[in-house]
Amino acid sequence: MNTNVLQTPIAYLKGVGPNRAETLQSELGIYTYQDLINLFPNRYIDKTKYYKINQLQRTNSEVQAIGKIVNIKTVEQKRGKRLVAKFIDDSGEMELVWFRGQKWIRENLKLNVPYVIFGKVNWFNGSFSMPHPEMELLKDHEKGIKIGMQPVYPSTEKLSNKGITNRVTGKLIQQLFLETSGRFKETLSPELVKELNLISKSEAIFNIHFPKNQELLAKAQYRLKFEELFYIQLQLIAKNLLHKKKIKGYNFNHVGTLFKEFYDHHLPFELTNAQKRVVKEIRADLGSNAQMNRLLQGDVGSGKTIVALMTMLLAIDNNYQACLMAPTEILANQHYNGIQELVKDLDINISLLTGSTKKSQRKIIHEELENGKLNILIGTHALLEDKVSYKNLGLAIVDEQHRFGVAQRAKLWHKNNIPPHILVMTATPIPRTLAMSLYGDLDISTIDELPPGRKPIKTVHRYDSNRLKVFQFIRDEIRKGRQIYIVYPLIQESEALDYKDLMDGYESVARDFPLPDYQISIVHGKMKPADKDYEMARFAKGKTQIMVATTVIEVGVNVPNASVMIIESAERFGLSQLHQLRGRVGRGAEQSFCILMTGHKLSSDSKTRLETMVSTNDGFKIAEVDLKLRGPGDLMGTQQSGVLNLKIADIIKDNDILKTARYHAQRILKEDIGLQKHPIILHALTQLVKYKNIWNYIS
Repeated sequence: MNTNVLQTPIAYLKGVGPNRAETLQSELGIYTYQDLINLFPNRYIDKTKYYKINQLQRTNSEVQAIGKIVNIKTVEQKRGKRLVAKFIDDSGEMELVWFRGQKWIRENLKLNVPYVIFGKVNWFNGSFSMPHPEMELLKDHEKGIKIGMQPVYPSTEKLSNKGITNRVTGKLIQQLFLETSGRFKETLSPELVKELNLISKSEAIFNIHFPKNQELLAKAQYRLKFEELFYIQLQLIAKNLLHKKKIKGYNFNHVGTLFKEFYDHHLPFELTNAQKRVVKEIRADLGSNAQMNRLLQGDVGSGKTIVALMTMLLAIDNNYQACLMAPTEILANQHYNGIQELVKDLDINISLLTGSTKKSQRKIIHEELENGKLNILIGTHALLEDKVSYKNLGLAIVDEQHRFGVAQRAKLWHKNNIPPHILVMTATPIPRTLAMSLYGDLDISTIDELPPGRKPIKTVHRYDSNRLKVFQFIRDEIRKGRQIYIVYPLIQESEALDYKDLMDGYESVARDFPLPDYQISIVHGKMKPADKDYEMARFAKGKTQIMVATTVIEVGVNVPNASVMIIESAERFGLSQLHQLRGRVGRGAEQSFCILMTGHKLSSDSKTRLETMVSTNDGFKIAEVDLKLRGPGDLMGTQQSGVLNLKIADIIKDNDILKTARYHAQRILKEDIGLQKHPIILHALTQLVKYKNIWNYIS
């Protein structure tokens, strides 16, 4: 089958025409024959069996039968009338009923001629009836493509209103099969088809639309899901391999005095095995002559900053500069203070550049960057300004990648002739399945153990009716010298309501924890940045015992003395948000607690989220549950919704197929990156890139 035929505009298909073509385009994105062939059914109705009337059951299910209509009458009812036909076969009789379109049906029904009818059966007043059945003369039914199981296609209200029913869609696809003789070009190599015992492309396409039975349908689904995931993985992995081949990176082959000095004498604690493994992976990248493009993921508090710092020391040892970009000023400040403290005894020059940096200070930073005096620059988006130019930037670290777009990462690249090594860090654990698809072009390192001596945070769920006991618990903790966070949900749509919730909460806390015995900080989105920072600083210095806040504190404030996190209306938060908030405590040596407060009315999803939080501290387990609850689109946040626009595969349910697809894509590219020995795969990939780029799948 010539691939180009599949690029024929859909209007040319018999039965479509310009008007229908326009509707198919706007409603389902169907522009070509190819798009229609890839409109896969949502579900199937089993039409492999014909029932006799005396075999019908009162199950309200869809069945088909063969028989004749022997009479038709109009029956008056309270509102309007209905058309009733008596339908018989050799085992009994039943009624067919129509409430709409009666005139047309009455004129077109033939008496005493065999029909095949299909529809839902109702049992009423001692007999069966079928409202608005699908009907086809037996002689026409026998001529059509024999459909064992009837496909049900995606549809919209507008399609139905324009007369493009499921039946019409099915007929159009049948017409397409006639025009193409049902022959489709094979897209996988004979070796793969044989090794995985797959059916051919043509068989798969036929059986996804017109399966004879359940077994053939399952084979067709597996083959098409594998193919879809295989080509996505092929493109991601090829992009990564070509990147390494093409884009030369600086070679940091020298482990010098700073790195050794820090490792031997200034490490605040022994590195965990996971940290050691990750440092090793990064060092291998930095000495490989290719540009590093690595994602470092690790739970809150797993020690990513130390790994980032050691990577920067490697850059400085090789006479390069390093920068670290964070999404907020608070976080940039925190990285700056933390790293300054760690290297205070080493001869390193570090500066901080944010929106608040004074003009006179900026001037010094710009000069020292250009003459090479400055080793490390930490900051916010300010690092991307055109004025900021480096003498020799060798390493760029981006924290909380999902808050920066790809375009912003690219801006860092163009600060040099040779792009710097890139290390992207995130404390939002990404399930393996999603990481393979979203960040398939990055190498991934994971820190999956917490530093020793950290006590796991105890998490409990309490209802509003237990509030007095919770307040008593807060008093006991404050008496021990600890600090408390109380967080209220932020639901952007109703800022006024959020603000009211927060203020009501603040007032009730202030009543129960009165001045002068207790000092309370409050932080919310309506405050000026300077006021926010002032309140945060008071809390960090221990001048206030309680911080009442909306989720602005989600990322990054490090107060080791804060040991209790109370999350109000916890059912209104997503799982990853709850996990991030919980990570604000548990940073010191004391036992920390997270208390999830809710009302009594909870949806089943909310219950699952709360139970997950109480039962585990493992960010990866939490991310897996979150992915199952929310699906991949939501997980990456609104700016990346529709993360994977897949036609047939499901990244969660088809996790095993995804792993198989990735394994085979990796294996093939490893031995044959140009796909010269795999002409069929190369051709299919070229066509896919030409007509439907992978980045339509991945936002």
